[in-house]
Amino acid sequence: MRSIVLTKGVPDFSEGAVSFDEEGHLERGKTPTVMNPNDEFALQAALQTKIRHGGHVSGMSMGPPGYAEVLQGAMETVYTDDSYLLSDRELAASDTWATAITLSAGLETYQEEVADIDIVFAGFKTADGETGQTGPQTCWAMDWPIVTHVVALDIDPDERILRAKRLVEGDVDEIETVEAPLPCFVVTDPEFEPTYRTASQRLTRKRLRAKTEERAADHEESLTTWDHADLNLDPDYIGLDGSPTIVSSVDPIPKAPSEREATMLDPDAGDGMGEVLEEIQPYAAEAGD
Repeated sequence: MRSIVLTKGVPDFSEGAVSFDEEGHLERGKTPTVMNPNDEFALQAALQTKIRHGGHVSGMSMGPPGYAEVLQGAMETVYTDDSYLLSDRELAASDTWATAITLSAGLETYQEEVADIDIVFAGFKTADGETGQTGPQTCWAMDWPIVTHVVALDIDPDERILRAKRLVEGDVDEIETVEAPLPCFVVTDPEFEPTYRTASQRLTRKRLRAKTEERAADHEESLTTWDHADLNLDPDYIGLDGSPTIVSSVDPIPKAPSEREATMLDPDAGDGMGEVLEEIQPYAAEAGD
């Protein structure tokens, strides 16, 4: 099975890492970029597929040159055999539609120059835009079947059919089993959990994990970069010019108070600790219920 995992870089929203301007807007240049958290589930699904059925896993991302580090993180954190970065100035300021057009061109170029693709994996949604549109839009551009909200999957290589369990409308209490012919797109849900049924599979995972960590240390040797000319893309249909989305306004991201009130207590002070226990006791009772 030859798989492609679509990944994206997003701001690191962990406490203390995000930088804001005076109006509360995110300053991307001063905020570290990390791999979109939901993409890890897509990578886990691709790794599971490789372990069960063999094959090759490539990571692919569209973005500035710094996204090479995002692809490196994908290789090191979970698994990829190599990476493909779609990057140049003409691709800047793309909305989800222009991004999907570029990614589909990247997938077609991969098929022409590298090998046929069996499955494209994508994360549920990104931590910054949260639209969940890029994976399905890229699939539409490729005119392939798609299965979304996948929580478990396997492949019948002889019949070339993917069988998956998916959440119905994102409801964790209702799961349906579906089939799709290969090649296809798979959008993993955050509830996805890889399963390794045999000791052999678990040992293979351990071996592949060791190899991918070693490979990530020299990531440039496994990285291929394509610009819009390599992808045969018209600049009028990509980047800002090819983005139909109009952002009417941007709401500031709420910031935590710079200073928080705190009362210092001596644990040996009986009166003070008694007041604290009296205050938190009702909450402890609710938790017990």
